Amino acid sequence: MFTYVTLLMAFFGGIKAVGQDNGFIYGIVTTIDDNTYEGAMRWGKEEIFWTDFFNASKEENDNLDYLSRDEREELEDRRGSSWTNSKSWGWGDDKSDFLHQFVCQFGEIKSIKPTSRQGVKLTIQSGLVFDLDGQGYNDINTEVRVYSDELGTIKLDWDRIALIEFMDTPRKLKAKWGEPLYGEVETSEGTFKGFVQWDHDERISTDKLDGDSEDGDMSIEFGNIKSIKKYGSSRSLVVLNSGRKLELRGSNDVNDENRGIIVTVEGLGRVDVPWDEFEMVTFTEAPGSGPSYKSFATQDKLSGKVIFGNDDSAEGLLTYDLDESYQFEVLQGMLDDVELLIPFRNIAEIQPRNYNNSTVVLKNGEKYVLSESQDVTDKNQGVLVGDGNNYRYFPFGNVERIEFK
Repeated sequence: MFTYVTLLMAFFGGIKAVGQDNGFIYGIVTTIDDNTYEGAMRWGKEEIFWTDFFNASKEENDNLDYLSRDEREELEDRRGSSWTNSKSWGWGDDKSDFLHQFVCQFGEIKSIKPTSRQGVKLTIQSGLVFDLDGQGYNDINTEVRVYSDELGTIKLDWDRIALIEFMDTPRKLKAKWGEPLYGEVETSEGTFKGFVQWDHDERISTDKLDGDSEDGDMSIEFGNIKSIKKYGSSRSLVVLNSGRKLELRGSNDVNDENRGIIVTVEGLGRVDVPWDEFEMVTFTEAPGSGPSYKSFATQDKLSGKVIFGNDDSAEGLLTYDLDESYQFEVLQGMLDDVELLIPFRNIAEIQPRNYNNSTVVLKNGEKYVLSESQDVTDKNQGVLVGDGNNYRYFPFGNVERIEFK
């Protein structure tokens, strides 16, 4: 069993962890009546930190312009009618073929402007604008909560929002949701240490764990919990900070209806552990609240070197899987049944192994053999290499190794 140990002075390669409250999402929401609300934010009952992920889909794929007609036809033939993947969308006009999921951390975002019930213009800190669609995702057309010093919690419906603008979080918030959950999560694939999201939802000390004990229903704040250990599929042993032990069942917080435990690991990214692979979590004091908004200000394009099997190579700006062109974008893969989402800024190399596996080498030296997702299998749509104006296209099957700068 491998143990993946994290460094407390860095969160995602190159992004420094900051103490106090700098890691909470913060900004101003302007309504359609020009009312403004400033404070810490929470997306529905979920995302609350700059390191949490925003999900949508891209409306166009302009990278197809760099492929010849023959290359596009070959790509379509290789995909075939049976090619189904969460990153591949419908068969519309040229610009909507081979659409991909858009994923970034909230810290990358400068503003979000709703354009329709399921559409937004999302601007990242560098000024780049994305037209996105939220169909199938819950980060668009959702309730946004603002925790105001003056008003307390304001729950804003999506159809009331004209603009959301993000900004640096005050070092110490007067009003906030709670303290981050942090600890070690033991799994069938090893131990991961970082910021914890329980059942994909609960991620702060004031969120509650629900379950039934022999004496009745319980709803316990996570701030009072020392550890949770899985007992089979239907129950968990919960140990409180006081030493009290409780055996709970009857809720998706403590049985196999749990949607998974997410660990945000510095230098790696997001680790999503399904209940079947989860063993135990032990909570410890968090080293601050995570990276600050300023930590995400640099949003460089992907660049590096692509090496081919015949010892040939090409070097320049990269577009991976005909989609990801920036270091803030994310590679997805499965470590057996554990899902990893890794920002490209953390990746040093990708080495395709066969049709269903690639070795991903991180900048901190860790290696993971990932499978199943389009990013790391023969379903990958290929790599563009160029100078920003002119690009050459290379099928993923021709790639021996990619070295990222």
